[in-house]
This record gives sequence, C-alpha cells and structure tokens, in this order.
Amino acid sequence: MQFWTSMGIEINQEIIDIILLTMKLGIVSTFISALLGVPFGMFLERVDFFGKKVIIRINRTLMGFPPVVAGLAVYLLLMRRGPLGRWELLFTFPAMVIVQTGIIAPIISGMVYTSCKNMAPQIRNFAISMGADRWQTFLLVIKEIKNDIYFILITGFGRSISEVGAVMIVGGNIKYKTRTMTTAISLMRNKGDFGEAITLGLVLLIISFIIQCFVDFLRRYEENVENN
Repeated sequence: MQFWTSMGIEINQEIIDIILLTMKLGIVSTFISALLGVPFGMFLERVDFFGKKVIIRINRTLMGFPPVVAGLAVYLLLMRRGPLGRWELLFTFPAMVIVQTGIIAPIISGMVYTSCKNMAPQIRNFAISMGADRWQTFLLVIKEIKNDIYFILITGFGRSISEVGAVMIVGGNIKYKTRTMTTAISLMRNKGDFGEAITLGLVLLIISFIIQCFVDFLRRYEENVENN
C-alpha cells in the first residue's frame, strides 16, 4: 500500500475488490478465448473447405463487432424469457465471461489466422525439406509464431480489461459482484467522484504497463535460451 500512497493513489477495500474482479474477468475470458481462437485461427489457415472465405469474412466482421451490440445479444439470450433464461446467468460473473469471450475470441482467431497465413507456409516448406513429419512440422510452426501468439493474447487481455459497455449490460455493475474498473470509472464519473475515477484509471494503466513489461521480459528470456 505504501507504494500506491507514495504515488498519491488511495487504495481502499472496494477498489481492491474491483481490481481483483477485473483481473479475474480478464484472465478467465482471455484463457477461454485463447482455447477457442488460437486453434480455430490455425485451422482456418491450414485447411481448405467449402465456404472458408465466408467464414473468414464473418470472423473479420466479428473482430470489429460493437461491444454494446454483443452485450445486447447476450442479454437477450440470458434474460428470463430468453433461450438460456432458465440458467439465471444474467447479472453474474459467468454472463460477463460469456460476453467477453464473444468479443475477444474472434479477435484472437483473426490475428492468429493472419499470422499463420504470413509465416506458416514458409515454415512448413522448410520443415518438409528437412524431413520433418506432420507433428514435428506443427510444433515448429507453433514455436516460430509463439511470439505473435503472446502479443495476440495480450491484445485480447487488454481488450477485456478495457471493455465497459458489454459487461455493464450483462453484469449490471453490481457492487462487490460484477463491478469492474471500467464500469466503476463510468459510475464515478456520473457521480462526480473524479478522484476515485482517476485512481482506477491510473491503476488500469499501471497494470497494462506491467503486463507489457512481463511479456517483453519473457520474449527476451526465450530468445536468450534459444541463442545459448
């Protein structure tokens, strides 16, 4: 706490709970989106099938899908009279994860597809020329594009912790339950509580900076290991 106080930032229990919930939401949503998006992006690049171009165009459209529209769609699905209403997920953490995954997964899959399209063919040609089998070729592709995947996942995580409209629609911005940093900032701005809003904004920027530094450190570490 002394570190934050020395920077002129007041941290109370409510802000700590908001930060922890935001990080939890970002990690869970990004993890699920990665499980869906990375394999799907690699599949799109590797396999030819009827309608592939249409699927790619749909995915690119979803990459720019307005978050509030995604939030509205999930809200209609989860509302009491909706198809999934009996699960009573509206205004809960799982509902926020669902809408975040719907926003982030297309971004991850689209970026992975583009990265693989630019790099994978040359990597496969090299692997085949060296006599590698299919599994070895796949592992080599993963190894060569892993830095891009790191960047893509960080991009997805950043999108998650910065989202406000969709999570507010399906989460309801309930104190100690579904209130994240961005929705709290929006609420505090409406109340005129600019001090706490600025505090959360600074914390959000610091978290993003720390994550970027960690990824850069991890990338340099792996490069040093490979060189040695």
